Amino acid sequence: MANILTRTANSVGEWVNARAPALMPMYRKHMTEYYAPKSFNIWYIFGVLSLVALINQIVTGIFLTMHFKPSAAEAFASVEYIMRDVEWGWLIRYMHSTGASLFFIAVYLHMFRGLMYGSYQKPRELVWLLGMVIYLVLMAEAFMGYVLPWGQMSFWGAKVIISLFGAIPVIGQGLTEWIMGDYLPADATLNRFFALHVIALPLVLLLLVVLHLGALHEVGSNNPDGVEIKKGPKGNRWSPTAPADGIPFHPYYTVKDTVFVGFFLILAAFIIFFAPTMGGWFLEHDNFTEANRLVTPEHIKPVWYYTPYYAMLRVIPHKLSGVIVMFSAIAVLFMVPWLDRSKVKSYRYRGMLSKLMLGILAVSFVWLGKIGAGPGTDPVETIIGRVLTFLYFAFFITMPIWTKLDKTKPVPERVTTHD
Repeated sequence: MANILTRTANSVGEWVNARAPALMPMYRKHMTEYYAPKSFNIWYIFGVLSLVALINQIVTGIFLTMHFKPSAAEAFASVEYIMRDVEWGWLIRYMHSTGASLFFIAVYLHMFRGLMYGSYQKPRELVWLLGMVIYLVLMAEAFMGYVLPWGQMSFWGAKVIISLFGAIPVIGQGLTEWIMGDYLPADATLNRFFALHVIALPLVLLLLVVLHLGALHEVGSNNPDGVEIKKGPKGNRWSPTAPADGIPFHPYYTVKDTVFVGFFLILAAFIIFFAPTMGGWFLEHDNFTEANRLVTPEHIKPVWYYTPYYAMLRVIPHKLSGVIVMFSAIAVLFMVPWLDRSKVKSYRYRGMLSKLMLGILAVSFVWLGKIGAGPGTDPVETIIGRVLTFLYFAFFITMPIWTKLDKTKPVPERVTTHD
């Protein structure tokens, strides 16, 4: 039986290869003959988990669009219909909403790993830049999807965020009306956000992911030691010309990643079945009430993955200055490859100064997220938010200084797990 299946698989492979000869070389280049460093640790699973979350969002989103109606009069009712009357509709909706938050968790940890191991340094600057564009598009995609259910927080969140463009001198008011298609979020807003969320931005996101992976496989993956395995000794059990410290991505890392994907799906299932709103962090309580332009929620706040930037906006008293600070907090991430002047990639071999600065950045970002999720009425919290915003920007602005001054340890010539 095994021989029959093997012969059948080989025959199918030969049939496909004869008609599409470029597929097999592409498969080998990116899977069986792509040699990744054999020192990957748990920090390197979040890229794969992000891809799994993206697939979940696309698949569940397709099923949701079959029943959703993008109009101010019917949007909220159609979501209720999905939750109550569509068979397994509640599960698909919660898979989508939980998947969005898990997607951002994986992306943030993936970005932190890049900062920690210097995955943005030469020759991976383009990989980092493409990743940051993905992050930017993902934020726009999530925001537009958040507006679609047309709950209270969807409506007022859209109004507040889109109104930020009104702070731009001269063109601000016109730009705000152009984005909304009206003076307030309405049918036009929902229709254009639905089109962008369902068709345009997913296509852009998929293209960027392919480019991101293609750029990564051209230069090779980084590793916790920051050692370039392509420049090291050659020859391993699979190929005499392959890096000695590399192993084929498939089947070794595909099998390993499958195990972590299983844990990820179990965690997702636990949240979906037992705590889909996560106490208001994944789905706000106000969004279970239909949008009412005459009733403002007590506290208008975005979903948790936007709250660090929202906190920066809120703690700055001048509106235009707050908008500039908020967008600058994202823009500065694009400059990281050129701000870091250290000769060592990985923080394993950097001094305490670099580790302290990275720790301050992480604490500042998480704390700002907590402040942004709060009511914003505590003056002490506002002062703390300003200090944290200063520390966030200080990490990047002073990076050329402390990365050059910091003491480093000798980097090994090969990855530390070699035989």
